[in-house]
Amino acid sequence: MNLPSSASAQPQMVVVGAGPAGVRAAQTLLRHGVRPVIIDEAPLPGGQIYRQSPVPRGSARQRYGFEHKRAAALHAAGAQLRGQADYRARTAVWNATPGHLDLVRDGDLDGLRYSHLLIATGATDRVLPFPGWTLPGVFSLGGAQIALKGQHCLLGPRIVFAGTGPLLYLVAYQYARAGGQVQAVLDSAPLAAQASALPALLNQPGTLAKGLYYLGWLRAHGVPVHHSANLLATHGTSRVEGVRARIGDAQRDFACDALAVGHGLRAETQLADLLDCAFDFDAAQRAWLPRRDADGRSTVAGVYLAGDGAGIGGAMLAELSGERGALAMLADSGIRVDAARLRWLARRQAALARFRQGLDRAFPLPGTDAGCDDSVMVCRCEEVRAGELRAAAGQYAVDDLNRLKALTRIGMGLCQGRMCQSGAAELLADCRRIPLSAVGRMRGQAPVKPLPFAVLGKDPS
Repeated sequence: MNLPSSASAQPQMVVVGAGPAGVRAAQTLLRHGVRPVIIDEAPLPGGQIYRQSPVPRGSARQRYGFEHKRAAALHAAGAQLRGQADYRARTAVWNATPGHLDLVRDGDLDGLRYSHLLIATGATDRVLPFPGWTLPGVFSLGGAQIALKGQHCLLGPRIVFAGTGPLLYLVAYQYARAGGQVQAVLDSAPLAAQASALPALLNQPGTLAKGLYYLGWLRAHGVPVHHSANLLATHGTSRVEGVRARIGDAQRDFACDALAVGHGLRAETQLADLLDCAFDFDAAQRAWLPRRDADGRSTVAGVYLAGDGAGIGGAMLAELSGERGALAMLADSGIRVDAARLRWLARRQAALARFRQGLDRAFPLPGTDAGCDDSVMVCRCEEVRAGELRAAAGQYAVDDLNRLKALTRIGMGLCQGRMCQSGAAELLADCRRIPLSAVGRMRGQAPVKPLPFAVLGKDPS
């Protein structure tokens, strides 16, 4: 690829994240003669959905199922980027200020200036507390998938999958295909909700067919699948020995050695927060998301948002938003872009968005209610229990999540609220009998990711 000789005159365009959105964005920039800087925490591109193991085992079809061709294409594109762009793997952004990112890699601090920043940080599991969730043997769905894809490890051997969302069935299917003893799939969504969402899901018949295949395969291979199944507790002494759930009007116990639970996904929005982007509440995702226009521009000049880090949409929608965000970066820099391509992207995004709306109806996200008793740990970092939160909220008439944070230290630990914020917000809204949107959100603080002790005292210059 021939890049302009006056590279110093180019804007410094930075892409954070090398999943579907980030890779597509970087490709787009390169096609237009701009060499971006790509920052990614993982050693290899792919993101969570197409995570690569440093030592792959088995075929791509075995690791990625129906998505193996898409995964292979993304990995090939990522490999090209490593040679064409300024690709910085195993590098985390731990702080962001206007025009500047603070980085850490292998225990060393660094800084990076930017003129245009595309944030494509993806999503993590939405974690809600319940009795026994801190027992050894309880994993998030994402964690279970990482163990399988990244370490070729099956949790268990007997494992229960619980929660809701398409990822629940995908990971259960992947484990069962890999030889795991899947004891049950406990979906909190009612079957009626999934049936009512069918017209919207038919916007993407191929994707719908894959989901139905996963469900059918599990049932055909003797895996019990339960709908309207609310996870009540895990039990065990030194580790998980079983799971209790309410299915309809009855309670059921399932013996197991591990539990993988996922109450949906949560967008990684910390960098947008640190950069003072405006946020809006999304009722379907039960979360505050950074505001963006159709092209991915945030409310802060020079900052763009793409992929699941701006709102859960899935891998295909993430790729399109990554390209569209990159085109917006280019256009705002005075570089001409193809208007016809933009119109095609907009039409394709609209179709996928309708499908996503169907998924939101089919798999409504649960909240945390009175079933989370006072003894349940909500914030593991600061060891704050549900009873402490309820007591503080009642004693001081607290209706704001940041005020609750100041009173109880919830969200002040190593994860900076990334794991506990959803559960704390749900619990506060429930105990104060107010809408979830009314409690607000925890404002982000640096470092957004834990820093190793080795960097303390080091000069980032």
